[in-house]
Amino acid sequence: MKEIADILKAHQKAVKDHKKTALATVVKVEGSSYRRPGARMLITEDGQLTGAISGGCLEGDALRKALSAIVQQENKLITYDTTDEDDAKIGVQLGCNGIVHILFEPIIDQVVFNPIAILRALQAKREDAVLVTLFSLNSRIQPGTSMLYRKDGIQANSSAELRPTIIEDIAEVWRNKTAAFTSYTIAGNELDCFLEFVRPPVSLVIAGAGNDAQPLAEVAYLLGWEVTVVDGRPTHASAARFPNANQVLVAKPEQVLGQVNIDEQTAFVLMTHNYNYDLDLLNRLLDTQTPYIGTLGPRKKLTRMLEELNRNTAENKSRIHGPVGLDIGAETAEEIAISIIAEIKSVFSGASAGLLKEKKSPIHVHEIKANP
Repeated sequence: MKEIADILKAHQKAVKDHKKTALATVVKVEGSSYRRPGARMLITEDGQLTGAISGGCLEGDALRKALSAIVQQENKLITYDTTDEDDAKIGVQLGCNGIVHILFEPIIDQVVFNPIAILRALQAKREDAVLVTLFSLNSRIQPGTSMLYRKDGIQANSSAELRPTIIEDIAEVWRNKTAAFTSYTIAGNELDCFLEFVRPPVSLVIAGAGNDAQPLAEVAYLLGWEVTVVDGRPTHASAARFPNANQVLVAKPEQVLGQVNIDEQTAFVLMTHNYNYDLDLLNRLLDTQTPYIGTLGPRKKLTRMLEELNRNTAENKSRIHGPVGLDIGAETAEEIAISIIAEIKSVFSGASAGLLKEKKSPIHVHEIKANP
């Protein structure tokens, strides 16, 4: 979501500066690629790039393709094929053995529901959503970013004839909470479809406003997470000390849960260095559906807290991450922040947090296909 947020800011500035723009989206990948479907980049007519569709190897050629789309005012699908060892044939060296399909869409600001408007609607609510992008591998017809689905309704600029079928597949994507590819035939034309399941960013609540909480808040901010810092000490919990936090609260443990929203993407890290504060807040969190609770400090501290609360059950032990973080040999506050962020990311992604060189399967999970 941070990439989308950055793109929206860049587009807003481009409009203010009267610059034309195009959106590049990775819509399909076969084989190996640095970025996966859903990666996006905004290109302005004077060559400014926001976001990324590769590790940097495609951006130069993508700029030329985007400018062509802007001039011609039509969507274009470009395929980069590097399965041939001589990848210089296409003019770029990707360093990957795969086929990448990228859709270029000129942004026409006068069109009410253009791709940027769809992304802005996506960002407007902290809810799960499905983005629908239509393209064609076999023809010049490239409808592009076409639909946004949420549980309370759908916004679309796609064909009404196609919509009932897409909604059925959206429902499957919604249930599986993963992306999917499928295809449709409309008016004799075959259209490919990328259904992208999009979750809101992680909401990180840091209980503790000490010096060691500052790098944790900063790293989370750099990832585009929503950051809340809470502490009972007004001298520590201040916007001056946490300038990039979404909110900074001075609150007692019994006041915290009434001031934060908890959903499936919320993580709490208890690091006040005040035993009684952490104890009280932990007791309250165990009565919520918070998917991630991390406690700073040794395991024996967590065990002691659970025993004092008479809640030292196997279920609670498995639910709480204490000591919080991955074992990376962290010593400094900055290193500990990386350790904690990495663990939270792995938990919400369902990843093993192991060494990639020891992973037997592909690095990226392949998307399911809605209609085999």
